[in-house]
Amino acid sequence: MKIYTKTGDTGQTGLFGGGRVSKDSLRVHAYGSVDELNAVLGVARAIGMDATLDTLLARIQDELFVLGADLATPGEAKYIPRVDSDYVTRLEQEIDQFEAELEPLKQFILPGGTPAAAQLHLARTVCRRAERQVVSLQATEEALNSITLLYLNRLSDWLFVLARLANARAGVADVPWHNPAS
Repeated sequence: MKIYTKTGDTGQTGLFGGGRVSKDSLRVHAYGSVDELNAVLGVARAIGMDATLDTLLARIQDELFVLGADLATPGEAKYIPRVDSDYVTRLEQEIDQFEAELEPLKQFILPGGTPAAAQLHLARTVCRRAERQVVSLQATEEALNSITLLYLNRLSDWLFVLARLANARAGVADVPWHNPAS
């Protein structure tokens, strides 16, 4: 398989379901941010964290490939995997499990702590950008799996809680935000 195809040299890219679109289309921005999120999670894993969290992140990286394929495929396509409600349910269950291990959140916290947790906070912000781009894409009335937005919304919450958990397991406390107005 050749890495370069030269088919994108004029600013167009091919979608999985067929057809070509501009590389600056909303759809390409959305799945590009999902790709960026996957890379940010790869950095978080490379920094290192406990084995359980690493395993969970490996699963999320696999799910992000499915999400990217889903976003890159408008309409029906027989062999393209799709994000479904089970993905969202699993994230919700894990958030509940993570939070049971954490002190209740009583105020805003600053992103940071351990290098892995800081990277997870960065991942959360990339996820939120992808979510905003999917909202914009939905507004165009293009064919789109409605679960993609739910998944991204829940995943950003999951990443926030995972960052807190990574810090807690490393013995690093959350750093509260100090409101300068108070």
